[in-house]
Amino acid sequence: MAEYTPEYKPNGNEIAEIQTSKGTITVQLAGKDAPIHVGNFVELADKGYYDGLKFHRYVPGFVIQGGCPNTRDASPAEVAAGRGSFGTGGPGYSIHEEFTTNPNNKHLDGTLAMARSSNPNSAGSQFYFCLGDQPFLDDGYTVFGQTTDGMDVVNALRPGDVIESITIKNED
Repeated sequence: MAEYTPEYKPNGNEIAEIQTSKGTITVQLAGKDAPIHVGNFVELADKGYYDGLKFHRYVPGFVIQGGCPNTRDASPAEVAAGRGSFGTGGPGYSIHEEFTTNPNNKHLDGTLAMARSSNPNSAGSQFYFCLGDQPFLDDGYTVFGQTTDGMDVVNALRPGDVIESITIKNED
């Protein structure tokens, strides 16, 4: 799969407002620490890529994951039941890892990070929120944001819940 470098260059002040079927989550994006991941996320959010996708993976005390395009046409009940190839889709490209260069790559409660396959450079569109500190992920997955408001929403999310929209504030 081709590796993509986003055109959008983060200014470090970007904030994502993630509207879900359970409420709104506000995330301070880490554009200075993970510019490729933030640039990619901003580009996908701005073109509506995430609108209508569902969260598909939930592991209590670990993560809630979404951003797989294979969930777009599935009903929330189908996603919740795990019927389908959920968790295997992406935008048709991958981005380069930044966990080796991000000086603040810490998986804390509410951290927003990019999911990937076994290849370190395979992230694309799927992301997860940490449900509690997950320090064992620090050396293998890129952190690109931290929840600043809406942790109650993050904690309430389950498979089948919908990402209604993602709005990016403070873009250049």
